[in-house]
Amino acid sequence: MAELTDLLGRHKFKAKIAASGFSVDQLVDRYAMLTVVVRPLAVPRIARDPDDDHVIACAIAAQADFIVSGDHDLLDLGQYQGIAILNASDALVRIA
Repeated sequence: MAELTDLLGRHKFKAKIAASGFSVDQLVDRYAMLTVVVRPLAVPRIARDPDDDHVIACAIAAQADFIVSGDHDLLDLGQYQGIAILNASDALVRIA
């Protein structure tokens, strides 16, 4: 949640956040109500960026259908253990 707060607080999102009528903290609080905390197990080195392995470990622990990311290191994997790794546009298509 701290990383999401930091990300949404960036200048490039300022206008969109303001247009939403919510503060960054309010958006993160609302997002938190939709989440389930999981305790991931360690995974072997998977992604080029080792920080991305934590995302994959969480997806495995949550038994996620897919991961939504703009991170090219993750997107280049395409999938891991049957969990698709999609950009936002492809995820919206899949959800629809």
